[in-house]
Amino acid sequence: MHRPMIRPLFATFFSLGLASCAGQMATRGPLTPLEVKIIAFNDFHGNLEPPKQAIPLNPADPAQGRVPAGGAAYFASAIDSLRAQNPNHVIVSAGDMIGASPLVSALFLDEPTIMAMNLIKVDFNAVGNHEFDKGWQELVRMQNGGCAKHTLREPCRIDRFKGADFGLLAANTVKADGKTLFPAYGLRHFGAGKSRVTIGFIGMTLEGTGSVVSQAGVAGLRFQDEAETANALVPLLKAKGADVIAVVVHEGAYTKSGYNDKACAGLSGDLVPVLDRLDPAIDLVISGHTHFAYVCDYGKMKPERPFLVTSAGQYGTLLTDIRLSFDPVTRKLVSKSADNIIVQGEAFENSRGKFPVNPALPVFEKRADVAALVARYVAATKDQSALVIGALSGPATRQGELDGESAAGNLIADAQLAATQAAGAQIAFMNGSGIRADLIPDGNGALTFGAAFATQPFGNTLVTKTMTGAQIKALLEQQFDDPAHPMFLMVSSGFYYHHDASRPEGHRVFGLTLDGKALENAAPYRVTMNSFLAGGGDKFTVFTQGTDAVIGGGDLDALQAYIAKGRSVPALGRVKKIVPAP
Repeated sequence: MHRPMIRPLFATFFSLGLASCAGQMATRGPLTPLEVKIIAFNDFHGNLEPPKQAIPLNPADPAQGRVPAGGAAYFASAIDSLRAQNPNHVIVSAGDMIGASPLVSALFLDEPTIMAMNLIKVDFNAVGNHEFDKGWQELVRMQNGGCAKHTLREPCRIDRFKGADFGLLAANTVKADGKTLFPAYGLRHFGAGKSRVTIGFIGMTLEGTGSVVSQAGVAGLRFQDEAETANALVPLLKAKGADVIAVVVHEGAYTKSGYNDKACAGLSGDLVPVLDRLDPAIDLVISGHTHFAYVCDYGKMKPERPFLVTSAGQYGTLLTDIRLSFDPVTRKLVSKSADNIIVQGEAFENSRGKFPVNPALPVFEKRADVAALVARYVAATKDQSALVIGALSGPATRQGELDGESAAGNLIADAQLAATQAAGAQIAFMNGSGIRADLIPDGNGALTFGAAFATQPFGNTLVTKTMTGAQIKALLEQQFDDPAHPMFLMVSSGFYYHHDASRPEGHRVFGLTLDGKALENAAPYRVTMNSFLAGGGDKFTVFTQGTDAVIGGGDLDALQAYIAKGRSVPALGRVKKIVPAP
């Protein structure tokens, strides 16, 4: 008796439910794209304090001014600002997070930088060449934590070091057993259900890492070809469900554009041939190493390889805001774009002028926890950093070293020559890449240990070898292995030469003299360099041909001894750049 009554009632509710669902489907419309944000940076180099660097708004128009940038506490707030824009985000670094660091980080083996990055909640760091500065065993400690001693400095001096909460990636760094030093890739998932999107990050350093670091620090490791390594991983990542593949590589390019100019005019450098061999299935290349900032749509140059290629410059002064948009049904990437954001925090003044905050651009506050960490380590370095070690008549800057000479380079080379005269030194060479900051005395001309350390943070020893005049000429020719971007050696007083990059290979350096006399090809000369160069560092392999090596003291010790009683800033003019007539 009751069943006939129940069936119509059930049917009524069922039809109402269908109508309700149909109404919802009609009003819901097409599914919205799934947006993912990648926050990227590179070449932080332990710059916990603001590095006193300013970003030019337009390199072609200096009148537009420069914007003060950097500092870990401001960097953290800038990342928080980007992170707040999208719950679907991931933070990655393209290498050299540590190494070649200022005193506040380097004195403590870069432990505070890793701790700061833990607070910031970085996801991945692709190792760069400077991560190997203290040897690969110490780099493993950076990942795993602990207080094992691998260097002359004591670990865990302030805090018990627990290691990085984020993953180090090293796809092309291979140990003797054939395994990679760290994982080759990492995966991140966004969305849910059938709309879930997976991004695979392949992380690696430049293939040439072995030639730009101390050989002892990478003994037993091989650094494989970047493109071949990435391409071999594409099928594996696809099999693991990666909808997008990003290569995070510590190799870079140069451009003539501004920090966020998308034109990428004059794109060149060692990254370009890597890009030209990458599998077109790769979507994004996050790069570093050259310290140049760029955002390039490589597909406009090479349509068959439509990569988005980015770099955030150096020292935490910029962040790259990368935006990916996915079709939620197909999980296909439908658009990708990026902008470099200036990490503007506080004004500063140095020997090059005043750099006020630009109110037209975002100004970030200090993040309290990161600021407290930095302040604690700054306090721990205060006495040593403030120790006066000598006097200097004025700032010795790196300005001009891109043409082959700088006051800072001349001063350091002179100091190294003076320190090794007992070993018969006649000439000293200093690599420009090893000079990390201008050498700036205070208002009274006093130079502190902190200022000297910022200029030479590597802790190399000095080596004096016998080299022939022909070898010295061949050495200087190696400065132009990439004539568009030469890498110069600074020279000591009494040594002079000319260079012209437009000349044929092997003939770009000429007019070499020592104390007014032409260098003789067959004659022997005693030449001083740091231990990094002595092993062929920065690809100056001719240094390894020297004989009768005498090991001296530390490079920073030589600088301290040289300026202990006061020095004048050396004049330029030891190197003459020849500019061909148009």
